[in-house]
Amino acid sequence: MSHADARLALIHDWLASDLKLAVERLAPASSDASFRRYFRATFRGGTFIVMDSPPEREDVRPYLEVGRLLHALGVHVPRVEATDAGRGLLLLEDLGSTHYLARLEAGADPQPLYSDALDALADIQAHGLEAARTLRPYDRAPLLTELELMPEWFCRRHLGIDLDAGEREVLDRSFETLIRAALAQPQVFVHRDYHSRNLMVLGERNPGVLDFQDALRGPLGYDLVSLLKDCYIGWPRPQVVSWVAAHRARLAARGYRDCPSEAELLRGFDWVGVQRHLKVLGIFARLWYRDGKPGYLKDLPLTLRYVLETCAEYPELSALGELLERRAAAELVRANARAAARLKASA
Repeated sequence: MSHADARLALIHDWLASDLKLAVERLAPASSDASFRRYFRATFRGGTFIVMDSPPEREDVRPYLEVGRLLHALGVHVPRVEATDAGRGLLLLEDLGSTHYLARLEAGADPQPLYSDALDALADIQAHGLEAARTLRPYDRAPLLTELELMPEWFCRRHLGIDLDAGEREVLDRSFETLIRAALAQPQVFVHRDYHSRNLMVLGERNPGVLDFQDALRGPLGYDLVSLLKDCYIGWPRPQVVSWVAAHRARLAARGYRDCPSEAELLRGFDWVGVQRHLKVLGIFARLWYRDGKPGYLKDLPLTLRYVLETCAEYPELSALGELLERRAAAELVRANARAAARLKASA
């Protein structure tokens, strides 16, 4: 029996024997970029979501703790119905199957959806300062580790390019600039993946918020850029700037006292976005080469575009932008074509 099959048998046994639930159907509920899996369990009385998190790969305890913190802030996270942390199993409230991205790609008006998402984020940031102090800091070590994913997995593995000493020096200087800028921002509760695939469309207390277990205490602009410069869907710059300004007003209305000026907030938002998107370039490539998940390769062009557009706006980041424009922009088209051909040949 494969490990996956053994885990599935474990889930069935847990539901039936431990929780005394008569399962009518157990089906995959969503895909995930981690080692976790989610199943929708259907019973006569409704549905629940089962999180399957092999304990040797993903500890469920951070999920439970961060979920507790967010629930206390009034955020609509899935209610926990049952836990078996030792075996990596959780039974969760089912928040449905419609995430923001699906609704937006279907042509929904983004304004009410983003208004709700920004309201929830403002609650987390303005009211979650005490909770944030219990989280590990998003400091130099994790920021640099994330940045280094880009040259390793995106440049070397996906694009097939090796940077020379001068180019590596440009990266090192740019990484240091980005890290210092991130650390200089006000530090708040950071979800770390607050975007359209982790926000569920709900009729009440919208949005439902998922995938929060990796939360840290970090830059004010981080979750804001995850939402508004989403790697899965893009918006015109004037709309993004308007939403950033509206978020600042939301924070002020909630009594948040450490908010920078509009210009400073926008600059911090843009710069931490470069850090995030460089990290994501590496992660999306790694998901293909290490984990065999090619679905994120199609999102690399938008992610790289965010980096190039921001670097073009700020002289301090121009060398980084010029390097990536020269070495990565055209090569990405060829690299994605190679990956598509490989997938087609193996089908």
